[in-house]
Amino acid sequence: MAAALWARRGRRTAAVVGTVARSGSSRAALQSQYDALVIGGGHNGLVAAAYLQKGGLKTAVLERRHVLGGAAVSEEIVPGRMTSGEYLAVVRDLGHKHGLKVYMRDPHAFTPMLEEGVKGAPPRSLTLGSDLAMNQKEIGKFSQKDAKAYPDFVAHLEKLAGAIHPLLDAPPVDIPGVTTGSLGKRLAAAKTLTPLVKCGLKLGRNVPDFYEIVTAPIMKILNRWFDSEPLIATLATDAVIGAMTSPSSPGSGYVLLHHVMGELEKEKGAWGYVEGGMGGVSQAIASAAQSYGVDIFTEKDVAQVLVGSDGAARGVALKDGTEISSRVVLSNATPYVTFKNLTPQAALSPEFIKAINQIDYTSPVTKINVAVDKLPNFLARPTPDGIPGPHHQCSIHLNCESVEVLETAYKEAMNGRPSTNAGDEIPSVLDPTLAPPGCHVVSLFTQFTPYHIEGREWTDQDREAYADTAFDWVEQYAPGFKKSVVGRDILTPPDLERIFGLTGGNIFHGSMSLDQLYLARPLPFLSNYRSPVKGLYLCGSGTHPGGGVMGSPGFNAALTTIADLKRH
Repeated sequence: MAAALWARRGRRTAAVVGTVARSGSSRAALQSQYDALVIGGGHNGLVAAAYLQKGGLKTAVLERRHVLGGAAVSEEIVPGRMTSGEYLAVVRDLGHKHGLKVYMRDPHAFTPMLEEGVKGAPPRSLTLGSDLAMNQKEIGKFSQKDAKAYPDFVAHLEKLAGAIHPLLDAPPVDIPGVTTGSLGKRLAAAKTLTPLVKCGLKLGRNVPDFYEIVTAPIMKILNRWFDSEPLIATLATDAVIGAMTSPSSPGSGYVLLHHVMGELEKEKGAWGYVEGGMGGVSQAIASAAQSYGVDIFTEKDVAQVLVGSDGAARGVALKDGTEISSRVVLSNATPYVTFKNLTPQAALSPEFIKAINQIDYTSPVTKINVAVDKLPNFLARPTPDGIPGPHHQCSIHLNCESVEVLETAYKEAMNGRPSTNAGDEIPSVLDPTLAPPGCHVVSLFTQFTPYHIEGREWTDQDREAYADTAFDWVEQYAPGFKKSVVGRDILTPPDLERIFGLTGGNIFHGSMSLDQLYLARPLPFLSNYRSPVKGLYLCGSGTHPGGGVMGSPGFNAALTTIADLKRH
C-alpha cells in the first residue's frame, strides 16, 4: 500500500516538478540584447538578478537545467519527491513576499547513543534547542559541569557571531580602491572599511577570542569548555560539516561560527525547513525577480562568455549557437567553471589561470535522499509507530559517541577510502507536502567521502555499497529503517559536480578555509566580485561570504555591478 502511495505521489510530483520548471521560465521570448545577463539560476543568481532589475538594468537569467535553484532544488526520488542538494541556510526577505513558507525547527539537534540502557531504560541521547534550561537538563545526563558551562559557551559564540555579522552583508574592503587612484576615489572606497570598523568596535576586548576561534582547531576550544564526549562530538560535527577537515585541524572553529551567524524569522542562528523543499526558496526568489521584470529561462546552456576586442564582456553564446549581447555578465557558477570553462582563455593571463587552478574545492559530502514508508524509531528515544517526536524534526547526529570517530573518518577519506559519519534530517515531519500520509523523506548528509576511491572513479556498485553501509549505521540506531526504504538517490562528490555544477562536489563553491575567506575569497586579488575581464562578475557562493549564507553573494555582486556602471 505504501509503495502504491509513493508511486501515485511520484506521478503527481513529476507533473508538479515539471510545472515548477516551466513556471520558473519567463513567458517572454529571449531577447537578443539585455543590460545584464546572469549565468545560472541558483539562489544567488536569482537574488543578483532581482537587485540588478530593481537597479534599473533589464536582466535575464540563463539556467542550463530544467529547474531553477542550482543546488537548492526540489526533485523527485524514484518514485517520490524530496529536496536534493543544498541543506538549509539563511534566506533573504525577497522570498517572504512571494509565497515562501518556513517551518521552524526547535529543538534543532538530536544525538542518540549506541549503548546499553541502564535497568531497562533506553540508551541516552542529547537533544539541543532554543530552551537553555532544557539544554542544560539534557547535557546533565552526561556532565553537570558541562551543563553549567553551556549557557556561557552559547553566549560567547553569539557575541562573536553578532560582532562579525555586518561583514556578511557587505563586500570585503576595497583594498585597491583605498590605496590607489585620486583622493576622491580613495575616499569613496574608504566607505568599504565601515563594516570592518564596526566589527572591530563591537568585538572590543573580544578580538583575541575571535582570532583564536577562526584560527584554532575547534577541539582546542571545545576541550577548554567541556568534558563530555557526546556534547563535544555533536558540536564538533557542526565545525566540519561540508568541509574536508577534522576537528583537530586549524581553522575548523570558523565553520562552527559560520553556522551560528545567520538568523531566520528574526531568530539568531535558527534553522528551518522550507515548504516543498529547498526548491521553494528558489521559486519564491524567482517569483520576486519576475515581479520586478527579470526574464528567467531554463534549459539555456551557456557555452561561452563573449569578450570583445576591447577585452570587455559583451554577452554570452549558448550551446545552441544563439548569441545574446549585454553590458555586463554575472556568473553564478563556481570560479573554476566561470574562468576555465566559460571564459575564453586568451582573455586571461597565464598567471591568473594558474591561480584559479589552485583554488581548493575538496568536498567530503555524499548526499543520500531516501523515501521511507515508516518513520524511523530510535532506540534512544522510542515513540509509538508513526507518531513523530520533537527529536524527529532535528538534525540527527549519528556516530557522535566520540570525537575519535570523526577523526578516523577524516583520515580514511584523505587516503581515498569512504567512511560514513551520517547526519539525518526528516523534513516531512514538519512539511506534509513532501510525502504521502504515513510516509516520509529522510535526507542523509554523510561524510567523509573522497572524490576518487583510492585513485579511481566511483562506480554504481561503489555508490550502492556506500549507501548500504550508511543504512547499516542508521539501522543500529533505529531498527527497521532498512525495511522501510522504498527508494533512494545517492549523490557522491562527482555526482554533485556533474548534476549541479559544483566543482569537486563542494557545496560551498570552494572550501571555507582561512586562505579562502573574506579578502581571499576566492583569491586575494578576486575578492570584490569583479574579474580581470571588464564587465564580467562573480555572484555565486565562491565569493564572499561563501556558502550557507543565502543570497549575500548575489546581493553584494549586484550592488557592486550597479555601482561600477554608474561610475562609467
